[in-house]
Parts: sequence; C-alpha cells; structure tokens
Amino acid sequence: MPLDQVRTLLAVVDEGTFDAAAAALHVTPSAVSQRIKALEQSTGRVLLMRTKPVRLTESGEVVVRLARQLAQLEHDARRELGLAHEGEPATLPIAVNADSLATWFLPALTRVPAELRVCFELRREDQDHTTTLLREGVVMAAVTSSPDPVQGCSVTALGRMRYVPAASPEFVAGWLDGPLRQAIGRVPVVVFDRRDDLQDRFARRLTRGRDAGRLRHHVPSSEGFLDAVLAGMGWGLVPSAQAEPHLRDGGLVLLDPRRAVDVPLYWQQWKLHSPALAATAEAVAAVAGEVLEPF
Repeated sequence: MPLDQVRTLLAVVDEGTFDAAAAALHVTPSAVSQRIKALEQSTGRVLLMRTKPVRLTESGEVVVRLARQLAQLEHDARRELGLAHEGEPATLPIAVNADSLATWFLPALTRVPAELRVCFELRREDQDHTTTLLREGVVMAAVTSSPDPVQGCSVTALGRMRYVPAASPEFVAGWLDGPLRQAIGRVPVVVFDRRDDLQDRFARRLTRGRDAGRLRHHVPSSEGFLDAVLAGMGWGLVPSAQAEPHLRDGGLVLLDPRRAVDVPLYWQQWKLHSPALAATAEAVAAVAGEVLEPF
C-alpha cells in the first residue's frame, strides 16, 4: 500500500471530511478522493463510509491502525537520525474515561519528559468503551476497564478507582427519611449519561436486584456530576478523590460507609516500539500506583 495513500486515509479519519483532510495535507479534495479510491482498489475493500464525518469500515480500521503505527515509527526514526524538523512533535492519541481525566490522569502526563515533545490528543470515553477506539485505530493507547487485550495490544493493570455513594446534607434531610435500602428506588439520582450503570449496580447490590430511581439527572461531565450532587439534585457515586475534601468540610455526606464501588482500570497500548509511547505508559503506571486502590 503506497504510503501517501495510507497517510491520506489517516488524515481523512482524523479530520472527519475529505475537504478538511485536503486542507491539512495542502492538496485538493479531488486528490484526496483519488488517493482513497486507489487505496480501496488496491486492497479490494471499501475502507470509508462517505458520511459526515466519515466512518471507517472494519477493513478501514485495519488500514488506519497500520497508518498510525507507520506515522509514529517514521517520526521516531527521523528523530533518532536527526532528520526531524526542529521542534517537530510526536502526536499521541489516547482514550481515557472522564473521571480519570478529572482526577489523576493529567498529572501523569506531566511526568512525560518534555524533551520528547509529545502532543497528547485525548479522547474522553467511558472506560467500558475505550477499547473500541483502540480497535478502530483512532487511538494508540487507552485507560480501560477491560483486561482482555485488543488484538495487537498489550495490557498493564493500573489499579481500582473507588467510588463512594454520597449526597448533600440538604438532600439527605429532604429525601432520606428512612433506611437507604428502602428509599433508593424512589429518590433522585445523578448519572453521567445513559450508558452509566454505576448507580444501578450499587442499588442492585444494596437491594438485591432493584435499580436506582427513575428520576434521573444526566450530567455528562465529571466536574458537573460532582457539582450536581453538591447542589442536592440527587445522590451519586463520586470518585473518592473528588469526594474526600467535601466529606471533610461537610459539603457531602457518605450514604453508606460500608459500601463503595471499585472499577478496575487497565492501560492498553499498541505493541509498538516508540519512546513517546513507552514514556507515557511508564508515567501513567507510576501515578496510577500512587493514587488508585491496588488490585
């Protein structure tokens, strides 16, 4: 597969449209279209769904994984040979869940040596779904809840992220006039989005089978989720790192000191020899070992 065609496919995926890819590559949209067609003819596969933004087919995912690995290897080789342009950075796309991003993940990235000149492109996604981005070739590494490696990837255990059931004192006074087990099915609850089942998992453990209440506030931001619980909109499972200062100053009340929910986290990355990727993995594992609960 000609490298210019493979790079063009990667540009189309990253930019989302043929026109945007053409602008990024400093060529015409017609040239981009011709390269993609030629690549599809040479592979005998349809690689892209011509939607806006474009979507990869399963065959396209395979070629994009190759393209991203080639781009990283080329950058590393040019750097080692002294052929890289001065200040030319390496781009490292990573998928990470919102709660890790809001608590411990960014401090980990600051430990990556500055001389490596790594540009991080972070994709926020639920930890149960970050492996999809790895499989599609959108990212080169991910924080995930899955210990099962995506094909072509290695896995490192990071630790368990602890969530505690909490609510504001005003919420407790207004809604919880009896045992939590009896009230949890009817009181308001804060959830991240429609795929977030953490609160339901806690409720089922507490009640032996019943979900949390149907009065739900969807707040798709880690910081906003915490603010909603602090404001008394509902109860929720808050990362312990975020909850602790508010538990100390009385802004939050622990609903059940005996029960918490631990979410296992793993680092998955492509099996690729790259100084930038290796340094990032080392930094992430080190900080995770300091702040997450051990397995």
